[in-house]
Parts: sequence; structure tokens; C-alpha cells
Amino acid sequence: MSRETEYKAQGRLTALVVAGVGLFWIAATALGEALDWTQRTRAFFDLAALAGFLLAFWMIYQLWRSRQKDKDER
Repeated sequence: MSRETEYKAQGRLTALVVAGVGLFWIAATALGEALDWTQRTRAFFDLAALAGFLLAFWMIYQLWRSRQKDKDER
């Protein structure tokens, strides 16, 4: 598999993580409202979503660094 193919696969995975976390956060917010969860429970899901977005940010940074390193090696 070429590096460009690997980069595309990493990019797709990162996009799926961002979309998945976003959908999770929307669903958790809607369920929290519908089921009248406590603020503490809602905050837990907000923090879980924040952790997911931070993971996605880290994945984007790693992808960017690996592409920069590949450019420098050429």
C-alpha cells in the first residue's frame, strides 16, 4: 500500500471519528433532555464527547506531521 493510500485511509478514519462523536453528542444531549437526566450525567456525556473530539484532533495532528515528514524526505 502506498503512503498516499495510507494517508487517505487515516483521513477517512479521522472523519468517521469526528462524525461519530458528533452524532453521539447530539444523541446524548437529546436523550438527556427526553429522559430528564441529572446535570451530572449530562456533564459526563459532554466530557466523553470532548475526549472524543480531542482524540480526533490528535489524529489530525499525527496525520499532518506524517505528511510533513514525508514531504521533507523527498
